[in-house]
Amino acid sequence: MELEFLGTGAGVPARNRNVASVALKLLDERNEIWLFDAGEGTQQQILRTAIKPRKITKIFITHLHGDHIFGLPGLLSSRSFQGGNSTLTIYGPRGIEEYVRTSLRISESHLTYKLKFVNLPQSGVIFEDKTFKVVTARVDHRIPAYGFRVVEKDHPGELLVAKLKAMDIPSGPIYGQLKAGKTVTLPDGRVLDGKDFVGPAQKGRIVTIIGDTRRTENCVRLAKNADVLVHESTFADDDRPMAHQYYHTTSAEAAEIAKQAHVKELLLTHISARYIGRGIAHLQKQARRIFANTKVVNDFDIVNVPFDKNNFKK
Repeated sequence: MELEFLGTGAGVPARNRNVASVALKLLDERNEIWLFDAGEGTQQQILRTAIKPRKITKIFITHLHGDHIFGLPGLLSSRSFQGGNSTLTIYGPRGIEEYVRTSLRISESHLTYKLKFVNLPQSGVIFEDKTFKVVTARVDHRIPAYGFRVVEKDHPGELLVAKLKAMDIPSGPIYGQLKAGKTVTLPDGRVLDGKDFVGPAQKGRIVTIIGDTRRTENCVRLAKNADVLVHESTFADDDRPMAHQYYHTTSAEAAEIAKQAHVKELLLTHISARYIGRGIAHLQKQARRIFANTKVVNDFDIVNVPFDKNNFKK
């Protein structure tokens, strides 16, 4: 599981930061990529990465401001020419389907795959299967806006092969049955309970992605115990009144959320173009005073989300 940042700027494209988009790469877990927002130029940013558009199966839109959606029509159209034929689902506020379908209709763009749209509720589970669950909640921006909590399901424990070999049980179909938790009777009459030969389950990882918002308790709820929190940080804390006026968060406020939610790592994005060089360092320093494990990310940064080897299901 990796996060790759395609755009880390706010409002309009800048020389060193494109507008909002981040890819959650689940290639090992499910051979898919999930995209969060698609600001103008997202497909051009993708061309500078190893990301294959046909692998993008879900796009989650935080809100309908242009710097988060203007890249959608082009990306969706190009996906048709790049081998994309699987259904793509777009989760977003009410109005996202009208925007996309109108753009495609007026430009006479014809897709080779099916588009599915899911309107976001105020809060709740919007996707769940055997491996992942995605939860959303409304945050506090000038227009309806949402954050997302991606929860990986726990991984089954490993088969205790050394224990089986110590009992002179040869490898074969029996191992698979025990791994599945079944009770097995051996030819010599011994009865083995699979539960005794499987280690503890590895806890799944949690990634929370929150776009434009003022600080609100829903941000803390979405981020609770997350391995990684990706949070907007449009302004430094010196500009907190301006951040509040424009319904945004400062770096220090994002750090306060990370601390309160007990996350492991905070990644700051959606940075105003007013901050460059020392301004970025200052913004990051303000956050680190509150939450040490903080980083201001840049376009094309790749962040691995590792398993916590000490976090097993009891």
